[in-house]
Amino acid sequence: MAANQKPNDATPAFAALLRANIHFTPHSYVHDPRAESFGMEAAHALGVEPARVFKTLMAEVDGELCVGVVPVLGSLDLKALADALGGKRASMADAAQAQRATGYVIGGISPLGQKKQHRTAIDKSSAGWPTIFVSGGRRGLEAELNPDDLVQLTGAVVARLAR
Repeated sequence: MAANQKPNDATPAFAALLRANIHFTPHSYVHDPRAESFGMEAAHALGVEPARVFKTLMAEVDGELCVGVVPVLGSLDLKALADALGGKRASMADAAQAQRATGYVIGGISPLGQKKQHRTAIDKSSAGWPTIFVSGGRRGLEAELNPDDLVQLTGAVVARLAR
């Protein structure tokens, strides 16, 4: 999506992409509240290879809230996240804490347009794709973009994070 276009579903994530003049493609689908995995639901609903769909997870690294972005097929290696961000220990953030800190609901947390920018690390497998999918800021909404643009906009470190 070009910067002079507005998506039908404006979210803080899409607004951040538009402000930064980053090309992206919005994708929406009807979210099933019974879905067990939001990311796998997105991959199946959009007919996309699951390795191209990335989930955004909030963790605490040495007491500071941080973001880990990994493929939906994998899980976040907390030790690898701590290492990537120069920390010693990491643990998953509480769901309510993640929602308050980002302004998004679980299953719709985007690495973009959060209430406050958090230090971010993205799994290195993202570089193997011309575009990847991340949450567009709500369940049933994805943003497809170049992984380098995601790294640039979030100021992320790229490292092996997925198990």
